[in-house]
Amino acid sequence: MTVKVVGLYGQPADPAGWERRYAEDHLPLAAAIPGLRAQRAAKVHGTADGSESPFYLVGELVFDDVDAVQAGMSSPEGQAAATNFAELAPPGSLLLVVEETFDRTF
Repeated sequence: MTVKVVGLYGQPADPAGWERRYAEDHLPLAAAIPGLRAQRAAKVHGTADGSESPFYLVGELVFDDVDAVQAGMSSPEGQAAATNFAELAPPGSLLLVVEETFDRTF
């Protein structure tokens, strides 16, 4: 199983401008993190009950294990991506480290 750094991005005031900065600035910085195995993003359309979500986008950085996350995020490239996250993230955003514990593919 893998370990991920998951960014939950709050609702931006200017979605088009935010998406441009995310794509042009943040994604390349994150892609340079040593040990990164995959980079994913998913736009949030709402909650399961149909109400508006406090989150706009979920970003994932996938690593082999916790040691790889720690090494990657403590590198100069990881620090640059983390700094950019702090600058880019709208209010209400969160940055989590999660470990997959179950994966069933159908």
